[in-house]
Amino acid sequence: MRLSLAALFLAALGLAAPVQAGDSAEGDRARVVESLRSMYAALATDDAAAFHAVTAPGFHAFEGGKRFTGDALLELIKAAHAAGKVFVWTITEPEVAVEGNVAWISYVNKGSLQDASGPHDLQWLESAVLRREGHAWRIVFFHSTRVPSG
Repeated sequence: MRLSLAALFLAALGLAAPVQAGDSAEGDRARVVESLRSMYAALATDDAAAFHAVTAPGFHAFEGGKRFTGDALLELIKAAHAAGKVFVWTITEPEVAVEGNVAWISYVNKGSLQDASGPHDLQWLESAVLRREGHAWRIVFFHSTRVPSG
């Protein structure tokens, strides 16, 4: 029953749409995960154009207890890179749901941070909301919570 209510809500907002020819639920789920991987690749290389290509207008994120616009998030990562920090981000255990033109994903990001003191293994619990544009999925909202060490 929840899924039906969600579909009605999304339809009322104009966000739900029939699956396009050639799309499949599994294909959509894979493209959602790939959109997040593309975001990380863009952030890892400070590539603003690639970042904007995978994020939707109005994108925002909750990271480290603060709200960031897309450009502010890019600047945060660029500053960390300029300070000699190198991040590795890896999506594991993704759970993806798709309803019309909206998808959400939750996953464990198992990665690391390399700084002057050496590499540090890190994990984050992350989630995102995406909107379908044609066959592409663009990230509207991203949330990251670091898992405490130890």
